[in-house]
Amino acid sequence: MTSVFEESGAVTLAVGAEQAGLRLDKALALLAGEISRARLQQVIKEGGVQLNGAVVSDGSRKVAEGDTLALVMPEAKPAEPVGQDIPLNVVYEDEHLIVIDKPAGLVVHPAGGHEDGTLVNALIAHCGESLSGIGGVRRPGIVHRLDKDTSGLLVVAKNDRAHQKLAKQFADHGRTGPLQRAYLALVWGTPRLREGTIDAPIERSSRNREKMTVVKEGRGREAITHISLLERYPPLFKGVGEVEALASLIECRLETGRTHQIRVHMSHIGHPLLGDQLYGSGFATKAVRLPADAQAALTALGRQALHAALLGFEHPVSGEEMLFESEPPQDFADLQEALARL
Repeated sequence: MTSVFEESGAVTLAVGAEQAGLRLDKALALLAGEISRARLQQVIKEGGVQLNGAVVSDGSRKVAEGDTLALVMPEAKPAEPVGQDIPLNVVYEDEHLIVIDKPAGLVVHPAGGHEDGTLVNALIAHCGESLSGIGGVRRPGIVHRLDKDTSGLLVVAKNDRAHQKLAKQFADHGRTGPLQRAYLALVWGTPRLREGTIDAPIERSSRNREKMTVVKEGRGREAITHISLLERYPPLFKGVGEVEALASLIECRLETGRTHQIRVHMSHIGHPLLGDQLYGSGFATKAVRLPADAQAALTALGRQALHAALLGFEHPVSGEEMLFESEPPQDFADLQEALARL
């Protein structure tokens, strides 16, 4: 394991009073500056760190004031996925990050059943060697994701510095910073309140591993979605009387970012997304109540009616607050227009 120190020059770091008593990986993260703790944990496991002249592979080991650390950062490993010439709708790009308006149907990163043809493959071809590898070779640069059949805005880091700082913003979920994520969703029926918060923990279903499910407090992972009613189809009053809403346009703002969170939460309160076969299958018969043009638009959509319409964050290098908006794609817009004619 010491060959890495024989072949490459190591950076020597001295443990001071501020780092004394900390875990090795945490102390290194403080001393090494722009390198993330996750990346340093990988380097430690690969034998790239010496403590007082001896290679150490346990990142949880405590360090003391006066200890000497030697660090060798290995060259970035090439991403396993290959670059593919897949068209990208680039909303913004600089040397640190790229913002994409992802189409529905495009998988974000390689996984079982989707080894290529993903956004990562497209990014590797578009960005080349600048793409951050900190997220792992299977998903370089990815700091958040959208479901395959969800369209909309996604930011990707192009270097480790940007990746580290963007990841911190997404981990904070905008609670103390400028991160914003808002989605447009077409749902069955109308929520009781025009504005409200769904605070319900989520975990993977034990009955169907493809699904997530709401669980009792104390289990699962915290999940919070803020919803606002934007439109009701048909309107509350049509002609001379009040009418039942068949569907609604909802804005969903995420305070956490769990897998399938919006889809699970809207289903949990009895208003699943139109077209969602996984979480709204019990509402499929409601489609027959729609007029022919709306039924045709729903069939043409062929997916959950969910679009990531707004994304805001602090630029990881300049500190500028960035805000991007995206209009829904044509299939979503066609369904919305058909519903508006109810």
